[in-house]
Amino acid sequence: MWPILKCSRWRLGFLIVNKHKHNFFSRGMASSNKSEFLKVYSVLKSELLQDPSFDFTNHSRQWVDRMLDYNVPGGKLNRGLSVIDSYKLLKQGKEVNEDEVFLASVLGWCIEWLQAYFLILDDIMDGSHSRRGQLCWFRVEKVGMIAINDALLLRNHIPRILKMHFRDKQYYVDLLDIFNEIEFQTASGQMIDLITTLEGQKDLSLYTLPVHRRIVQYKTAYYSFYLPVACALLMAGENLDNHVEVKKLLIEMGTYFQVQDDYLDCFGDPKVIGKIGTDIEDYKCSWLVVQALERANEDQTKVLSENYGKTDQTCVGKVKELYVDLGLQGVFAEYEKNSYEKLISSIEGHPNRAVQAVLKSFLGKIYKRQN
Repeated sequence: MWPILKCSRWRLGFLIVNKHKHNFFSRGMASSNKSEFLKVYSVLKSELLQDPSFDFTNHSRQWVDRMLDYNVPGGKLNRGLSVIDSYKLLKQGKEVNEDEVFLASVLGWCIEWLQAYFLILDDIMDGSHSRRGQLCWFRVEKVGMIAINDALLLRNHIPRILKMHFRDKQYYVDLLDIFNEIEFQTASGQMIDLITTLEGQKDLSLYTLPVHRRIVQYKTAYYSFYLPVACALLMAGENLDNHVEVKKLLIEMGTYFQVQDDYLDCFGDPKVIGKIGTDIEDYKCSWLVVQALERANEDQTKVLSENYGKTDQTCVGKVKELYVDLGLQGVFAEYEKNSYEKLISSIEGHPNRAVQAVLKSFLGKIYKRQN
């Protein structure tokens, strides 16, 4: 029997989460307590499993319970935790009370729910086998294409969570708008990615820096970098229209982050990054292949055309060897240096010190990362 939450949901939630009177920020920036954050997940899951709009059977409740645990909390949770960290910094050292911490955590989990929704569908579209060290959800026994409906459930959970916890807030409609807008942008980025790499119609001439940039910005940067800060800004009473420059900087950071990801996929240590890169085998529109195409002579372009997108490790090796011959490691080092200098200069030019601190915290987490 699932317990009924009789008092205010958010207050009860924080009583559960904060029973030891811990402050999420007691350990400083970028150290929000993951275990405490996970307790908020348990509160939200409990609420969703007794949603009065649907008459659950024991079987359906068990299915959703298992589906949520399998897909939502398994990652690094950086996006969700960043909402809490960003809100703390925007408060400029002022005390953050328990209710605020809980609400920031709820928004963080909404982003993790959105991430899980994207990943389930992305894995199906890519025909992937594993995610976060386990089988992709659609490959789990007796799940299959039910995963599509599960992804839709995850997406529909977000407005339900927002309604339960933010309906009385002045920025409630703004929250709904920002989640809807960023979902659209991310889906559009995925569309560009998919139609650029149509199965059976491999054409490296389509892979250009502008195309790569558009894919990265829309598919990754908006929801991974801008959304956590947008949520924190709204909680802090800010109008997002007044922070267009912040948005631009975060999108630039998200682009830089994905370029790093593309680089590490090829040149990173699998023991450090936690996976063996497959961008070459998967015919990805990677920053590396785009840079290679811009620099390759006719013979080198032929090597790329004949070997890129093949699973044979001899072919993969030829592509990697070509990347080295073209000096792409040095090209990346120069790109990283220039990106950092440009970003830090723009950040320090921002008039608001609190916003500066938020942006610097994001940049600090990703600069010269190895995983």
